[in-house]
Amino acid sequence: MRRLAVLALLLIAAPALALSSPPAPRQVEIPSGTVTLRAQLYKPDGDGPFPTVIALHGCGGLGSRSEPVLPRYRDWAEQLVKNGRAVLLPDSYGSRGLGPQCRAKEHRVTARRERVTDILAARQWLIEQPWARADRISLIGWANGASALLWAVRPQLLSGNGEPDFRSAIAFYPDCRLSAGLGWSARVPTLLLIGAKDDVSSPPACRQMIDGARGRSALTRIVVYPGAYHDFDRANLPIHAVAASVDDAGLPERGHVGTDPQARQDAQKLVAEWLSR
Repeated sequence: MRRLAVLALLLIAAPALALSSPPAPRQVEIPSGTVTLRAQLYKPDGDGPFPTVIALHGCGGLGSRSEPVLPRYRDWAEQLVKNGRAVLLPDSYGSRGLGPQCRAKEHRVTARRERVTDILAARQWLIEQPWARADRISLIGWANGASALLWAVRPQLLSGNGEPDFRSAIAFYPDCRLSAGLGWSARVPTLLLIGAKDDVSSPPACRQMIDGARGRSALTRIVVYPGAYHDFDRANLPIHAVAASVDDAGLPERGHVGTDPQARQDAQKLVAEWLSR
């Protein structure tokens, strides 16, 4: 009898479990200059309109041969969808026939040019979608994608066509060294998250960049997590030094990477709060 009761409960719960399963992404195509930009779209059920996040991959690319979206980005997309947001992940490298670019000697896709073009193209495409709220399109990026985000929110790129601007932006451990030296500022609220021990990017340069923007910028905030390294928000990645001798274009040339559970948990909370502004 007990087994039958357990089986009955499982059968009753099965439809609910199926409904709660993570959404599968859908590939969409977006014109971006001379390139057709392929992107993966995660969207809640229903007609919307939904607040939407454009999520920007790092130098390792968006996906791999076996999966269109790497676990790090898939995890974030699924969290954001649970909170009622759609997520669009443009593939800046794969759309141009390129693989990972972390150790590429010559960059054919740069954060300040091609990737900004992709960001603006993705935003224009979203504005035309009836299920997306044009006034609540935000940006989130990691490493090279975060660097592209910093360029995209500069006041110089403000569109004069009367359409709503990005709502907000969140940058995970970008390379701030060039932006800090150019007197960076933002036209939309921008949150920067980085580990104090990040030896791939430069926490001091990021702090200098954010401090220098105060008084002549939209709201900016930096959170530096003590003890955290690069990729601190990535799940289940033991902290380790990147081997310079390993020929892997998906890894940085130097430094340490790995999960910091406390920083990861706090970042998830801060991201949800910042996007809800």
